[in-house]
Amino acid sequence: MAISAATKTSDLSGFITPEQAAPIFERAARVSAVQQLAQRVALAASGTKIPVVTSRPAAGWVGEGEQKPASSGAITPKTIEPKKLAAIFVVSAEVVRLNPAQFMETMQDSFAETFAVAFDRAALHDEGPSGAAGGGPFSTYIGQTTKTVEFGSTAQNAGGTYGDLVSALAKIQSDSDSGGRRYRLTGWTFDDIMEAGLLSSVDTTGRPLWVDVPMADTTVARGGTVIGRPAFMGEGVASANQTDVVGFAGDWSQAAWGAVGGISYRITTEAPVTIGGNLVSLFENNLVAILAEAEYGFLCNDVDAFLKFTNTNNSPITSA
Repeated sequence: MAISAATKTSDLSGFITPEQAAPIFERAARVSAVQQLAQRVALAASGTKIPVVTSRPAAGWVGEGEQKPASSGAITPKTIEPKKLAAIFVVSAEVVRLNPAQFMETMQDSFAETFAVAFDRAALHDEGPSGAAGGGPFSTYIGQTTKTVEFGSTAQNAGGTYGDLVSALAKIQSDSDSGGRRYRLTGWTFDDIMEAGLLSSVDTTGRPLWVDVPMADTTVARGGTVIGRPAFMGEGVASANQTDVVGFAGDWSQAAWGAVGGISYRITTEAPVTIGGNLVSLFENNLVAILAEAEYGFLCNDVDAFLKFTNTNNSPITSA
């Protein structure tokens, strides 16, 4: 039997083109609950300075020919820096060759979900490599807030879960930014574990607390509204290190994220990779490794603009 030519990296590079990599990046943004709510900014490779208003100018009514009021405003720049996020996908070369199209679809979903969950857990909980607590890449994270509402703290005859949500609204609106603007609750994010409870709960007038937004793709962060504000459910909202935290609410104008370019990738069939603590030769085992990398930045301008929901006692989500 004739010996066929050896499989080369170039033979597989066509399975992931830049055009195919772009949808992975955009899908990751749709899967991430935080990226759905926070402001997106253009991020340079060296970082980006974001102007933050610390003192607002004053306006006043003037008559014809009268002097206009003058006041001084103050703006402080804050820097959002990119941090690298990477994942290696290892698969049998035979699987790739048998059905490249199906492999591409599976790989896109896997990378998107992996990147989204890792980003959310870092931005919310400061979760770092391998799920380590306190090892996150960003200098600030939303879970630093000291504001907390425990689900089940409002008696059912006083509003139940609806009362807990209104309590969160009041706590957020009780604070102002450095420029004197009162914070507004602009969005919610909950872990998937809260979905069944929220869907079955109503407010004091019998209206559902969670109102669905029709979605063609149910594999991304599930969207809806709660008390008239946008809400998203995602896998990365809870953390293995913060098992009692099941959601966040806040003024998401105080959070920003960005990305440098899109997803870059490299493919190899020869380099060794570490799997389960062991160094594995791709060449000897006929494996293909795809390395995907992206650079994300995140900044929480003021943690007092946010609040975290806890469910320490696994209290049932109740209707009013």
